[in-house]
Formats: sequence, C-alpha cells, structure tokens
Amino acid sequence: MKKLKKILSYPISVIFFFFFFLTLLVFHPIQWISLKLGGYESHKKSVDAMNFFLLRCLNLLGTSFTIENPHNLPTNRSCIFVSNHQGTYDIPPIIWHFRKHHPKFVSKKELGKGIPSISYNLRHGGNLLIDRKKGRESMIALSKFADYLKENKRSAVIFPEGTRSRTGAPKKFAVKGLQLLIEKMPEALVVPITINNSWKLFRYGNFPMGIGVHFMLKVHEPIAANSMVSDALVAQVERTITADII
Repeated sequence: MKKLKKILSYPISVIFFFFFFLTLLVFHPIQWISLKLGGYESHKKSVDAMNFFLLRCLNLLGTSFTIENPHNLPTNRSCIFVSNHQGTYDIPPIIWHFRKHHPKFVSKKELGKGIPSISYNLRHGGNLLIDRKKGRESMIALSKFADYLKENKRSAVIFPEGTRSRTGAPKKFAVKGLQLLIEKMPEALVVPITINNSWKLFRYGNFPMGIGVHFMLKVHEPIAANSMVSDALVAQVERTITADII
C-alpha cells in the first residue's frame, strides 16, 4: 500500500506543482497592481486570496486541514504567534486563518528574491527579512519591526526553531528574537501554536510530495506578554507547543 501511494504521488505532485506555481505567477502582478493602486489594504487582500488558492492547491494532494482555535483573539491588539516549524506549507494556513490579525513573518533574507509572489510579499507586505549571519543587525531590525507592529496593531509570526523540522521532532528554540519581541511589545498577546503532520508533505524529499496528509494546527491559550518576565514566558510557550507535537 505504501509503495502504491508513493507511485501515485508522482503524477499527483506534477499536477500540484503546476497549479501551485501558476498561482504564484498569476498573483505576482495582482499584488503589484494592488499595492500601487490601493496601498496596503488592497495588497493584503490580494495576499489573503493567494493563500486561499495555495490551500486549494494543497487539497489536490489530498491534504486536509484541521484548525483548532477555541480562543476569541482580539483583532484590535497585536499578537505574537509562536509556532513550531515543520515545513514550507505551514505558512499558507497561518496567513489565511489569522488574516484578520495581519500576520507578518520574520524570514531569512534569501527568501526576499527569486520566488514569484512570495518574495514580493516578503519585501512589500510589512514582513521582516534578516541576515542570520549578522546577529546584531538582525536584533536592531527586529526591534524596529516590533515598533512597526505596535504602531499599526499588526501581528508577528515567528518560528523560534529557525529552520523546519524534517521529521516533525521539535528543535530547540532560539529565544533571543522572541524575547526581544515580547519585551518590545508588552501589550501584545503571545499565542502558542502547535503544527502537526505538515512534515509528511516532504516525507519523500522535495519530490514527489506526500499525499493524503492531515495537517493539524492547534492554537493554545494566549498569554499576555507582560504577565511574566520574558525568559520565563518563552520557556512556558516552548513547553506548551512541544507538549502537543505527536
């Protein structure tokens, strides 16, 4: 059965990649026009729509999504969404599900060029691109990023593991960036998120894609950023997230 599933994944993956990259190519000029003519709000709507269609592309692989979020998160207050990171496709469900919170990502600078739509949004959508080799400069940029989020009541998404886990097993959190955001945004809500099974989309490597994956995202109880000292809060968030990884 497993062998047959892998054989089937080849043609299905070809179909997926065709529509996935078609979506990126179509939305690249749409984003550009939206930003030039309508500014931030129009551009954001185009990004939201793009991620809706990227989720539909993932459905072509037989991917199903379960989002468990019993919490009524306020939309007039910044959130710091903190999640484990199992793969590239963690991002579209987060952008789409939390679109009312204006999620902005902290990403490595290499992603800021060469990828249709995605690179454009990272550069022009209020996200932060950092050079991981330049720690001091990255922290200064992160501090300015926190000021931008506070001023505009937008939210951060951060993956403290840094790089994705290719087996689903959690990696140790790098805490300095998260601590800085918490300290600079005391009025924010810190929202732990646990993602499960998205690593299975890469169970065979980059090609073919895994099929029939049940992507699960669980939102845990939000915590006020100013409710405890930052290092204790980061430790609690890490324990909360990793405890639910299966």
